[in-house]
Amino acid sequence: MSRPMTRPMSRLIMGPFNRVEGDLEVHLDIADGVVREARINAPLYRGFEQILQGRAPLDALTIAPRICGICSVSQSAAAAAALGGLAGVEVPPNGRLAADLVLACETIADHLTHFTLFFMPDVARAAYAGQPWHDHAVARFTAIKGAASAEFLAARAGFLHIMGTLAGKWPHSLALQPGGTTQPVDMGGKVRLLSILGAFRGYLESRVFGDTLERITALDSPAALAAWAAEAPPASSDFRFFMHVAEALGFDRLGRGGGRFLSHGGFFGGGVWDGALSFFNPAQVIEHLDHAWMSTPTRPDADKPGAYSWCKAPRLDGRVMEVGALARQVIDGHPLARALAADEGATVRSRVIGRLLETARLLPMMEDWARSLRPREPFCAEAPLPDTGTAAGLVEAARGALGHWMTVENGLIKSYQIVAPTTWNFSPRDDAGVAGAVEQALVGTPAEGETPVAVQHVIRSFDPCMACTVH
Repeated sequence: MSRPMTRPMSRLIMGPFNRVEGDLEVHLDIADGVVREARINAPLYRGFEQILQGRAPLDALTIAPRICGICSVSQSAAAAAALGGLAGVEVPPNGRLAADLVLACETIADHLTHFTLFFMPDVARAAYAGQPWHDHAVARFTAIKGAASAEFLAARAGFLHIMGTLAGKWPHSLALQPGGTTQPVDMGGKVRLLSILGAFRGYLESRVFGDTLERITALDSPAALAAWAAEAPPASSDFRFFMHVAEALGFDRLGRGGGRFLSHGGFFGGGVWDGALSFFNPAQVIEHLDHAWMSTPTRPDADKPGAYSWCKAPRLDGRVMEVGALARQVIDGHPLARALAADEGATVRSRVIGRLLETARLLPMMEDWARSLRPREPFCAEAPLPDTGTAAGLVEAARGALGHWMTVENGLIKSYQIVAPTTWNFSPRDDAGVAGAVEQALVGTPAEGETPVAVQHVIRSFDPCMACTVH
């Protein structure tokens, strides 16, 4: 009896990736046309944890946002939260509302930048020229030249005026402080915020969703989502078109992760999801170093045997976690997200749906926060810092759980540890040899040719921000 032929294992190195913040390299072992093993290399060392050592604690508010130009508000929020915990300060309601508006603005802008400018251009590639939907993909989503790019960039420019109103500038604002925000809003500013949000709602409802945000957030199952998508032609909105392409390309079967989710909370409920919801204990977060070019959590070692990435490997009580919008929506208990996690797991399709669902949920929340601002009341409280102490700033960036751990001695930073969302998702193997979230999700991905597009779909579904990853 003859045995089936198997092709020998081959190695493919992909990188650097375009349309990715920072440097990213992927090493793939391929057999029989699919990925058998993957190793993710973050090749650019940043070293912000070392830069912050020995400095005055408030310097973190200036230095930490420079970690990234895309998600600088998230880094500001984490640094301010750590300093606020150190000071034991109570933030006034206006300060909390303003900080939430600024962070939510960045989150929505990041979600739609990823969807419109980073993810969807891949479906306009020549590899899909035979598909009946390809002409629309090319016209709408070709990188830089597509109609969606021009529409989105104009809408985003108007939306980011929220940053000017509440934070003075973007990126790298100093408006977020341990005791709140430094930019008070008068009644005219409040009206301006609501006008900006109303205009951006119009863009979302007319171009991205083709429906009201409330209708999108009310979708409670994959069947309800499919029925909604079928109500109008795919080209009638970008979300409907994505659903059509996702079905054609099998995105619901591509890039399946381990199904364990983590969220620090914030706008939505926090916790851990592994088929059921449990409490998140920050003390259980440990960074593994065996396969990172690090001899200690803050000391690099470029010649370390067995290492293949500058990224450390964070684990929660030894477990690999996936973070991001899908994780937040599952943990918060949104019925559509929970059903997607149960039916198909964390896939290319469910991750993108998670971002769009979160966008539809967040904008009405922002409208409520803006209406709740009280212009004549304080936005910031005094926050004197102790000479010694330890605190953590745990927030949710667009891409997932972001933590800043700070220890201060004699009025100076003794240690500053940063675990960013892409550190969680794009980590190398840990001390037990267990692959990180993206490394696991890539296994089984079709990998024919020199630049397999399916691999790129999986990588992009996590929306990597490599600049935030290595410190």
